[in-house]
Amino acid sequence: MDLEAESTRIKVDTAITTDIAESCNKLMELQEQIKKCEANLKQLSEEERLYSEQEIPNLMQQAGISMLKLADGSSVEVKPFYTAKIPVSKQDEAYGWLRTNGYGDLIKNNMTLTFGKSEDNAAKALYEDLKNKGHNVVQKEKVEPMTLKAFVREQIQEGQQLPMDLFGVYVANKTSIKNKE
Repeated sequence: MDLEAESTRIKVDTAITTDIAESCNKLMELQEQIKKCEANLKQLSEEERLYSEQEIPNLMQQAGISMLKLADGSSVEVKPFYTAKIPVSKQDEAYGWLRTNGYGDLIKNNMTLTFGKSEDNAAKALYEDLKNKGHNVVQKEKVEPMTLKAFVREQIQEGQQLPMDLFGVYVANKTSIKNKE
């Protein structure tokens, strides 16, 4: 047998391939356990939401109370909870509504201008002027999420009418349980 031919052959350590297969099987088991845990967490989160936003607030409403203080110093309280998020598909309409109704100052209006070297003076010109001169102008408008949430809460508490669908408004009661500290 030729020694040079012997040294160029590919050698596979079968003991290591067995270890690789076992490790791959363990990885797949762990991934399956993670999927099951995530599904279980999702179900538990939904149950928690139902108790926090429906079950306990309904029972406390039936009892005619919004807060309950226990002898050990802990307390249970139900408060209104507000969320809002303007859907991308309704952004132009929502911004139009805000501007038309005097709330345009809630909208942040950012423009990004791209200039080459030694164009510092051109940066001081107005948006339309820059656009007409061919500069790359990017304009982004947005309403900060916390600003929108505060605005919606304020308007609802003052009894003002809002286009709820434009602002993706969700209003619920939420239960807060505080343990004695």
